[in-house]
Order: sequence, then structure tokens, then C-alpha cells
Amino acid sequence: QVRLVESGGGLVQAGGSLRLSCAASGSIFSYFSPRDWAWYSQAPGKQRELVAQITSSRNTDYVNSVKGRFTISRDNSKKMVYLQMNSLKPEDTGVYYCNSLKEPLDWGQGTQVTVSS
Repeated sequence: QVRLVESGGGLVQAGGSLRLSCAASGSIFSYFSPRDWAWYSQAPGKQRELVAQITSSRNTDYVNSVKGRFTISRDNSKKMVYLQMNSLKPEDTGVYYCNSLKEPLDWGQGTQVTVSS
């Protein structure tokens, strides 16, 4: 059974930075590297939305609102996906999740990011 565990969230002032981590464990070991991965955010009262994605060949893409501020990366040897978040804004507040992009797995618990103004 595959398990996704997100961490690294917290409370930060506007303009601050956070680094989110996502650890994949379980039977995904043989299938982590070929997958494209993504980070999603879910603001209070809103649907979960895609924020950043990284392909198996490490091509990245971002939603316009975070371009130039967020950086997604991956470490295949550790089965980890990261999201470096800089110049944070109050509108970045939400619960952040990672998942396989094209073949979603069971969602983890997410990590809460709160940006105060």
C-alpha cells in the first residue's frame, strides 16, 4: 500500500519562506521515478487545485500565481518531492498535498500553510 506524507508547513508572515516535503513509501518504490508528481493546495472553502508539477525528466510547470516564487523538485533516490515556497502571500494559505499527477494515489493528510499579513 502506498502512503504519501506531507510535512514542512507552518505559520509564516507575508514575504517569508517555507519548504514542503512529501515522502512516498510502500509498494511505490519501483514506480516513483517514472511518475510525474505535483503539489496541490486547498484554501478554506475551496476545491483542491494544482500548484506545481514536475515530470519524470524534471520539467516543471506552475500555476501563474506562484511562478517565480515556488520551486518544485524531486529526489528519486529518496522518493521525495519538495516545494520551496518564497515570497509567500496570504492568498497562499491552505492545506498542501502532493500526489502522482496522472495516476493519483490515495491522498495524504496534507500540511497546513498559513501566511499572515
